[in-house]
Amino acid sequence: MSHDFVLEPAERWLAHDPDPETQSELRQLIEAARAGEEGVRAELAERFAGPLEFGTAGIRGVLGAGESRMNRAVILRTTAGLARYLLGALGDKARSAGVVVGYDGRRMSREFAEDAACALAAAGIPSHLAPAPCPTPVAAFAVAHLGAAAGVMVTASHNPPEYNGYKVYWDNAAQIIPPHDTGIATAIDASPSADQVPRVPFDEARQRGLVRDFPEELEQSYLRAIRGLGVRGDGDRGLRIVYTPLHGVGNRLTRTALAQAGFTRVTSVPEQAEPDGAFPTVAFPNPEEKGAMDLAFALAKKEGADLVLANDPDVDRLAVAVRRPDGEYAQLTGNQVGVLLGHYLLTEGRAQGGGGAHERRLVLASCVSTPMLGAIAAALGVHYEETLTGFKWIANRAMDIERSTGARFVFGFEEALGYTIGPVVRDKDGISAAAVLAELAAVRKAEGKTLLDELEALTRRYGLYMSGQRSYTLRGVDGVERIAAIMAALRKSPPAEVGGVPVAAWRDFEARTRTSSDGKTESLVLPPSNVLVYELDGGSRIIARPSGTEPKIKFYFDVREEVAPDEPLGDVEARAAARLDALARAFSGLAGIG
Repeated sequence: MSHDFVLEPAERWLAHDPDPETQSELRQLIEAARAGEEGVRAELAERFAGPLEFGTAGIRGVLGAGESRMNRAVILRTTAGLARYLLGALGDKARSAGVVVGYDGRRMSREFAEDAACALAAAGIPSHLAPAPCPTPVAAFAVAHLGAAAGVMVTASHNPPEYNGYKVYWDNAAQIIPPHDTGIATAIDASPSADQVPRVPFDEARQRGLVRDFPEELEQSYLRAIRGLGVRGDGDRGLRIVYTPLHGVGNRLTRTALAQAGFTRVTSVPEQAEPDGAFPTVAFPNPEEKGAMDLAFALAKKEGADLVLANDPDVDRLAVAVRRPDGEYAQLTGNQVGVLLGHYLLTEGRAQGGGGAHERRLVLASCVSTPMLGAIAAALGVHYEETLTGFKWIANRAMDIERSTGARFVFGFEEALGYTIGPVVRDKDGISAAAVLAELAAVRKAEGKTLLDELEALTRRYGLYMSGQRSYTLRGVDGVERIAAIMAALRKSPPAEVGGVPVAAWRDFEARTRTSSDGKTESLVLPPSNVLVYELDGGSRIIARPSGTEPKIKFYFDVREEVAPDEPLGDVEARAAARLDALARAFSGLAGIG
């Protein structure tokens, strides 16, 4: 790679960067590269490896100067593209309804949100701007509540501290899906250089009514809607709860929602209670990561808490831990929490919505989440579907089914700690999930039981489901080709059995078909995606897909074991683990890898 090849794009970017801070940062890197400092040219090459891709629900990346980083220049060009697309797609509605703009407590979130509002104002599109850092589910709620044309949430969710992002909602208050995502991406590509993006100065935009704070009643409307999701008003509301927002923006509203549900014995982890974009007590602000919950567990032991609840920094995910009989805390998986919430809402919430015994109810899960919720739904006569990974698919599919069948959406979840209850928020919502999960724990505590007892009861009734994953990294061009060849071979010659277990049916999300072992084929309603699912006799399952962000091919395994009456669950878990390992080895061998 030549010196000029590295410097030219950096110098072009520098000439059009409107932010003095990133200008200075980039200028120092260019000067260091010219001076021949070791590693700087590689650093510049990484920062100019191409624009951040506008994908799943927007953009996300490391903060810093350059086209491959998150910065004010990228935000301005992105918002210019969004504004152009909104005006083309929605016309006068974009100007009359405006765009919700929320932001979390990460570094540069407020600045990015104000830049977005100024660029929208220049296009004649007003912004409903969060007056302070807010949870992602509140911003999503605001899109529907205010009848906005779209929504922007500046957040990187649970990514490391050096990240930030820009998430987009459509006028249905769900994350964007095709064709809007590709249409916005095309419009962004056509945006001018950042310093040429028209902007109305922030104070002027306010004076002209093009920037408006969220209405004062918005939060109360959101909290009132959450209260309406509760199923039962009884139970032991004296439950002791330790809560952590992991330095995010969840403490005030999650605590308020819990208090309004009757939970007043809630203690927040003091070191993590306030928003702090540096995340000083955690290496990775994701409650699934090892060590992230250590302070919460220590406080829970001190307080003798029954339950530990944690939100990620933008409050769209929920982690749960339960005190065991030995006084230690068992952290539940996302699949376990999803099954607990789904079963509770379906069995205890029949009267919700007033639809009567013949009301059609709907639950959804991502295709890599446990199939146990599907088994529960089938036993209860509830419509169940699986979607592609990503909550945008759950939310949009729920609305499609609601429109076409009149079904009432009850619950949706994905195994990565994401849950939504009813239609209040068309995205993951860690606040409402916390309130309803605490309610379930309180109801069972009044019966002398814990959530662990509830999980055991469900396992004994529906079988033990265990999930596992194997990922194989294949780098370089050869790796990409090999991953493609593995998927092509599996697609062309699907196995009739894996490890001695017959394949009952297989789904090809790319072809959008499901083929059973007797050769019958039916169409899938999911969008095309490079995913293969093998349904095995007895309720087990295998999923194969390439990673969308890394040079990996991923295999997911779900096994189901029957539980004999009075059989110790430890024995069943050991049997399931052995089966899962055997399936993983057998399928990896069939795929020619591992």
